[in-house]
Amino acid sequence: MLSGEDSRRDAVKAIMNSGQRELVAELERLDGGARFGRGRTRLLEGGDVFERAGVCVTAAADGGYFTSGLSVVIHPRNPHVPAFQAHFRYCESGDTWWFGGAVELVPCYGFAEDATHFHRVLRHHCDTLDPAFHAQAKRTADDRFRLPHRDEPHGLGGIAFDHLSPAGPHGWRRGAAFTAAGIATIAPAYLPIVRRRRDLPHGERERQWQLHRRGRFAESALFHAASATRAEAEAVLAALPPLVRWDAGFAPEPGSPEAALAAFLAPRDWAGETTASDTRIAG
Repeated sequence: MLSGEDSRRDAVKAIMNSGQRELVAELERLDGGARFGRGRTRLLEGGDVFERAGVCVTAAADGGYFTSGLSVVIHPRNPHVPAFQAHFRYCESGDTWWFGGAVELVPCYGFAEDATHFHRVLRHHCDTLDPAFHAQAKRTADDRFRLPHRDEPHGLGGIAFDHLSPAGPHGWRRGAAFTAAGIATIAPAYLPIVRRRRDLPHGERERQWQLHRRGRFAESALFHAASATRAEAEAVLAALPPLVRWDAGFAPEPGSPEAALAAFLAPRDWAGETTASDTRIAG
């Protein structure tokens, strides 16, 4: 018979593996003929919709310490489709356990409709745990998803939380269910945006701006990988953007949609917005 500790660990690994399997299937359906590789670190390369996507599961035990997680990083081909990342994990040491998670949308161009949709789906998910939880998780994400050396937002934020360990006799089950539901929320939060933007026309200007913004993504990934576990760092680094560019002193043309992105990324209550505009934000 399994001990309570083993039962918890097996349940968490099942959540992460199931989440990986289901999300990979969703992404492959959306990208037509593109296929992920096999294994714990599943990568898709060179798809029509996704230039690179990684859906990686980790699990490690060291003495009485155990951790397991799921990391998702997606780099779309069309610059109007935002990049995306999500990381869920579970940590346990003796009788102490907790769940953590982070979800972020990283656009190159601002669409208010996409921002509102994304944040509303996340708010609905958070409300299943506690109606007050979303505001706290969003503030944490706004603080975490910044480039400290540039003092600027990395993306459009989302939610982030650590050390989630609900109290009560069913606390572990509540935390596990919330994590499993969070992984399942990735598809309805992100994929409708992909479908809306994947066929928008774009040219070399938009591509070069995308590569510039991917440079920021790479900076953020390297910054966070430095403080991650080895398994988590390998998962993040495996899904770095396939192509990036850095230009010293680069500044977008004033009044352009590219220049408007900085203001668009400023933290705000997107979930409470009433806009349904499908217009790209211009400067």
